[in-house]
Formats: sequence, structure tokens, C-alpha cells
Amino acid sequence: MNILVTGGCGYVGSVLTPKLLDQGHNVTVYDIMWFGNFLKEHKNLKIIQGDIRDIDAIPMEGIDAIIHLANIANDPCGDLNSKLSWEVNVLATMGMVGKAIAHHVKQFILSSSGSVYGVKEEPQVTEELPLVPISDYNKTKMVSERVLLSYKDKIIIQIVRPATVCGYSPRMRLDLSVNMLTVQALANRKITVFGGDQTRPNIHIQDITDVFIHFLNLGDKAPGIYNAGFENISILDIAKMAAEFIPAEIIVTESNDPRSYRINADKLLSTDFKPKFKVVDAIQEIIEAFRSGRLKDEDGCYNIKTMKQIECLE
Repeated sequence: MNILVTGGCGYVGSVLTPKLLDQGHNVTVYDIMWFGNFLKEHKNLKIIQGDIRDIDAIPMEGIDAIIHLANIANDPCGDLNSKLSWEVNVLATMGMVGKAIAHHVKQFILSSSGSVYGVKEEPQVTEELPLVPISDYNKTKMVSERVLLSYKDKIIIQIVRPATVCGYSPRMRLDLSVNMLTVQALANRKITVFGGDQTRPNIHIQDITDVFIHFLNLGDKAPGIYNAGFENISILDIAKMAAEFIPAEIIVTESNDPRSYRINADKLLSTDFKPKFKVVDAIQEIIEAFRSGRLKDEDGCYNIKTMKQIECLE
């Protein structure tokens, strides 16, 4: 297949793109590269540096499927420039799907977010529950989903709501709970937990990239919305898991972050997807990458720190 991956140089894309190439696909990556490019050259890989708001520049001729990862990710980055978040996460998505239909692209897979549910008390947060987004980032994801679903009669639409992703990637992020707490322990021998009782759903980066490939292969057999997350763990318990491998002091402080949610992925599992990795695997591989020197605690691993340095956001 000829596949377009937006944001293919990002945290998830840097793991997903090589997998697609290994399976024999032709991949076009379209990415603004604010965080660099860690993809290796490949005869079936074309990399284009560009802004997804420039719809005319996004190549779709001959494309069979789009995996749409590019977005302004997480709450702090969304709050940094609300206008940019809406333009990138919603308006660009709307322009892309319209162009995709015009070019006879068969399939559009969106990486949304499990955070669209907001704060939920239900023990099983399924796809049927109402969405109550509480941040700009959450809201843009909810609206982009609804924009795409309005085109479901014209193109195969699959929307994945990932849990918090964890694990090692060549384009590493250390602003995600498991990754961040593990590196705190490694770098400082201290883990700072804000609140701690908040529950977060988690998914390993190898599993979430396999989810996208799973839907790519299913095609029109599984349209719709799917949660993707398999371990609902409190922030404090994640810290304790990391401390089992790295002797570290856990410091618990007060938090004004009310976000606490868990997700149920039974609908995804019903499509015969089988997760292979756990949070503990992510912790161990981050430890190995840090100790081997492949991973360093630096500003480029934090989206908000990098975006604050970008002139166009000032």
C-alpha cells in the first residue's frame, strides 16, 4: 500500500514508520520537524518537511491510506497557543479529509486521545460514554473526531483513542507519565509525584503502533471509534513501579490537576488485537536506553520546552 503518515517523525511515528516499511509498504512522511527527524533512509520512504495547515502541499496522489498523527499534543502545548491548536488539530484535519476524498484515498486513521472523556468516575470508560473534554487539547481532539465522522459515508474512518503512551522511541518524549517518572528516578534518584491518586490508562508504544497497523489491515471491516489502553494505574503506583528498578525517593506533593480517568479497550480486543507489552517493559527499556547513553534528559524530549523556543509561537 501507499501510506501517508502525518507526524511520522514524532514520538509514535518514529516507531510506526519503520514497521510499515518492514511490511513492504511505500510510506510518505509529512512532518514539520519541530523535534527533528530520527528516521533512517529507506528506498520506500519519502520524507517531506511541511506544515499540515498547508493542505495544498500535502501529497495525496496515489495514496491508499492516511495515518494522521500530526497534532499539537498534550494540555500544556495546547494552552500555549490555543489558535494554533485549533488550526492544526481541527481545521487541518478537516482540510485533509476533504482532499483525501477528492483523491480517492480509501482509508483515514486518526490518532485522537483517551483524554477526550475528561474526568470520569465510571470503572469502565467505554466508547459509548459522553465526552466532557476539559482542556483546549481535549476539545480539539473531540471536534476533529466529529469532523471526520461526518465523512464516514465517503471514506473509511477509524478513530483511535490512545491511552498515555510509554516506552522508548528514537524521538523520545519525557513529558509522558511513565517515561517522565522513570527518567526522574534515573537522573535524580528522586521521583516527584503531584497528587498521586489520579489514574492514567497506559499503552506501550510498540502496542499503539501495532494498533494502527491492525486497523490498516482490517480496512472497512472495523470502522468507527476505538479506545486503546490496557493498564489503568495511578500516578503514585507508576512511581512505585519505577522505584522497584531504580532506588529512588518518592516525594508526593499537592496537585491542582483533576484529570483522572481509565479506559476500557474491550471493543478493540473484540477485533482480535492482542497487546504484547506492559508498563514494566517500558520502564525497563527506558532504563537500558538511559544507561547505554541512547537516551538523555534534555529539552528536546519535552514538547512544551521545545515549542516555547519556536519563534512562530511567540
